Amino acid sequence: MSQPILRLSAEQQFAEELEELKKLDKNTRPENWLLSPHSVVTYLMGGKLNNGFEITPKYIGNRRLMEIAVATLTTDRALLLYGLPGTAKSWVSEHITAAISGDSNLVVQGTAGTSEESVRYGWNYAKLLSEGPVPAAIVETPVMRGMKEGKIVRIEELTRIGSDVQDTLISILSEKMLSIPELNNQVQAVRGFNIIATANNRDKGVNDLSSALKRRFNTVILPVPESMDEEVEIVRQRVTSFSKSIELPIEKPILEEIKRIVTIFRELRNGVSTDGKTRLKSPSGTLSTAEAISVMNSGLSLAYHFGDAGLKADDIASGLIGAVIKDPVQDKIVFQEYMETVLKQRDGWKDIYRACREIV
Repeated sequence: MSQPILRLSAEQQFAEELEELKKLDKNTRPENWLLSPHSVVTYLMGGKLNNGFEITPKYIGNRRLMEIAVATLTTDRALLLYGLPGTAKSWVSEHITAAISGDSNLVVQGTAGTSEESVRYGWNYAKLLSEGPVPAAIVETPVMRGMKEGKIVRIEELTRIGSDVQDTLISILSEKMLSIPELNNQVQAVRGFNIIATANNRDKGVNDLSSALKRRFNTVILPVPESMDEEVEIVRQRVTSFSKSIELPIEKPILEEIKRIVTIFRELRNGVSTDGKTRLKSPSGTLSTAEAISVMNSGLSLAYHFGDAGLKADDIASGLIGAVIKDPVQDKIVFQEYMETVLKQRDGWKDIYRACREIV
């Protein structure tokens, strides 16, 4: 008996959409691409197909950014998605890869401990000792597999990886070849291979990319959502998707609560109230859209398991404060000022003011 999966990959979750797009796709597909570039962008941005089938948007924002990102992958340049934490870089990366390769699982997760062997290849040391350096003793990395199969490889948080390890990508991206000197051999990339890397600008200065490596990437900056409505819709979609995936019913409409959380985040992020009348101090955290989604998901879980399943201010207050107050001294002062000057004065917001005040 198969066990329910906690989180399906993009190509599993949206398999029906990808299949419908593939059936109707009349445009030219680059070699080893599942869909044409035009259909990949349609998959990302959403829309109604000729047969009436509805494609749900995966990215809500500037369509041109997605067109530039997808067009980059048809060239010999790799793609770097860059921006603040929580601007959907990994989300976009996963969905682009799912639409192009049908497999979004070739991933290298960048950390301070990511080694050269995680990018190039490793060895099965038991086999290496018994048989010596033979092809069967090589442990393939996602990069090597992507090169052999002509697929897109994702590298998450590139600037978290040490500079010496980053630079192992230079020959892979420029020569489209991975040498294996122990075997006097090499792996040559099959058409369709490319790399999508992500990096956030809060990590600038940690392990900056060398100029040689930067030249191998085309950088697309993903901005924070421009409008309130845009950000609200992103949060609504992601929260609804999360609730379905863990079978958490939404008993009452949550749009108004989403609007309140997004309003609070945008005001603190921008340092000014929505009406422009009150100047505010900004906390040390990013208050990203991803964190707003997390606050809503946490609140819904509290409401369902420890309440009457109806989302209330008490359910979202703890998650909200946890997202805002990263520095227990400075951020606490900033949020207390915001509560007194904005939340307390706003009509219909007394419940969230009281819920937050009980915790802070």
